[in-house]
This record gives sequence, structure tokens and C-alpha cells, in this order.
Amino acid sequence: MISLLFFSCEPLATSFDDTEDAVLYQASTLRQIPQPDSSIKVMTWNIRFGIGRSPWFGDACGNNTVFTKEEVMPHLDSIVDAINMIRPDILMLQECDVASQRTAYTNDLQYIIDNTYFNYAAYVPEWKAQFIASDGLGRMDMGQVILSRWPITDSKRINLAARGDQSGLVNYFYLHSCIITGNIKIPGFEEFSVLNIHASAFATDDTKKKHYEEFKSMLDKIDAEGGYFIAGGDLNELPPGSDSTDFCFEDMCPGESFHQPGDDPQHKDGSNYTPEITWLQPLYDAYKCAVPLDRYQQNQEAYFTHTTRPGHFWDRTLDYLFTNHRWVKDSDVTHQYLLRYSDHAPVTARFLLKKEN
Repeated sequence: MISLLFFSCEPLATSFDDTEDAVLYQASTLRQIPQPDSSIKVMTWNIRFGIGRSPWFGDACGNNTVFTKEEVMPHLDSIVDAINMIRPDILMLQECDVASQRTAYTNDLQYIIDNTYFNYAAYVPEWKAQFIASDGLGRMDMGQVILSRWPITDSKRINLAARGDQSGLVNYFYLHSCIITGNIKIPGFEEFSVLNIHASAFATDDTKKKHYEEFKSMLDKIDAEGGYFIAGGDLNELPPGSDSTDFCFEDMCPGESFHQPGDDPQHKDGSNYTPEITWLQPLYDAYKCAVPLDRYQQNQEAYFTHTTRPGHFWDRTLDYLFTNHRWVKDSDVTHQYLLRYSDHAPVTARFLLKKEN
């Protein structure tokens, strides 16, 4: 075992370049593509690596580290059923396992392609290691996905800033936040870009702020060059003006204590958004959110997309869709009824296409 660890040609954890090519998938049998009239349906969904609300040690106060195939497949089937019911034309997924021990090495993405109507997909890893000793995680390959009825070209993985609040060793084996990009050309319409981000969830420094700035910089570049885009994902951040900004008590596990004299830390990592509440304002100022900020602020609970507590209703909004073009007015849906399928609710909206000149 020692010789395997020290003399293997492949590193234990993957290091990423600033920009890398995505891994492309294609359905074994291409499905017929309906020609859109003027708009398409777009969806973003963090699928919690296909385990539904099952207790997992990394969140929701769970104890389990790995799951059997028999435990994974019913949840993955539920995700497939939801996708086939909602029927987005473009789908952005976060936390998709393709070869991880924790999900019995199930390729979530291949299963979704094989059992839905999508023809094409692009995948980039966010967390990839041959072996993680911590908590018995073992092999890990989790990442972000763009699924499309139409071909995806020039798809890339864009590395985001590493957490500044971790030691070098922890960071080496930890996930590395990123953006997956791709271009899609629908016959009769101008080409557009898709950008799917999964920002840091637990950073206690300004790492998340750097992620939003890097994300917006990419959007600004596309916009300045006259292109147009669909962008979104799990930003792990509240909209500005949110009524509740501290969820330490909601997220607290048995035996934990926060906000009390002598507590160190005072806040649970990833649960106190108060110092960050304005960090998404530049995105809202520059681009159009599928759920406009004023509408969210008037009825916040209707747009909640996340909770850490199985069996509880959603208690905060972390998932977004933005564009520099146009959404069909009032076409957005926050699919809160899918409470058992993940710890995030999917969000959809209809995106207006630009006719070719």
C-alpha cells in the first residue's frame, strides 16, 4: 500500500490549470430535436450527487460517507423523472458524480443522458482525487455539467480562486470551485454562451467574493464582445435585501454551539451570510436575473431553493439564472415541490433567442 501511494504515476489528487477542455458526452442514439419558435427552457439544479436527502457526513448532520448502488439508484431515478417532467432544453447541473466511491462509482451523467431526451453534454471535474483518506471517502470525481439538445462547442473548465482559509494539504484534497462554459448554436438563431458556476459554500474569508468577481468578469467579456449568454448555477449566496442572513441555528448539528460566549468559531462555516449580503449586487446591476430582485424581496419564501435540514421546507435562496439578453416575462419557476430530490430546488425560466441576421 505504501509503495502504491508513493510510486504511483498518477497523483492522489488532481491539480487544475486555469483553463482546460471539458469532457464531452453524446447520447448513443441521437433524439429528434424540436425546432424552437422563439424561446427555450433553461434549468439549473444542484443534484447533491444523486442521493436525495439521504444523511451524508459532509452536510445535514449526517453520518454516512458512502452509499450502495441500491441506495443511490432510486434517488437518481427521481432526478431523471423530474427532468423528463420539467423538460428543459438546456440544463446546468452542479454536484454530479461520475466515478466516486461515495455513490458506488455510478456515472450520474451517463445515466441521465441514457434516460432522458438530451443529446449532448459537457462535464468538468470540481473535486477529483484517486484517494481521499479523510472519513473513508476514497475515490472522488464530482463536477459540473451542461446538457443540451443541440451540440455544445468550445466547452471549457475555468478554475476559480482557491480558498484562502485552508492549509495547503487540506486544499490539495479539497474540491476546487470552477465554471464550465460552452457555446450552443440552434439553427435559425444566433449562437449563445452557457456558463455554469458552483461557488464555494464554506469559505470563511473573501473567496466567494473573488468567485463572483471572476464570474462577472467572464460575463462582462462576452457582453463587451457583442455576445450573449445564459449564466447561473449554485452561487451559495443570498440575494441582496434578504430578511434572514444568519442560519447558524438552522444548520447546527447535535453537540454544536454557536453565538454563545466562548464559542470558537462564533458562526458555523457557510451559514452566516451577513458580511456577504451585498456581494451579488454587481451581478444584479449589470444583468437580468430570471427572478428580478424586487420581486424576490417582496415574497422571498416563494423563491427559496435550499435547506440543510431533511424534512424541512426550503429556507434560503442560493440558485440563480442570469442573462444579458431577455427572459420571457414571468416564465420563471422555482420548483419547490421537489423537496425530496436534493437539498436544492431547480429553477427554470424561458430564454428568448436572437434570430439570425
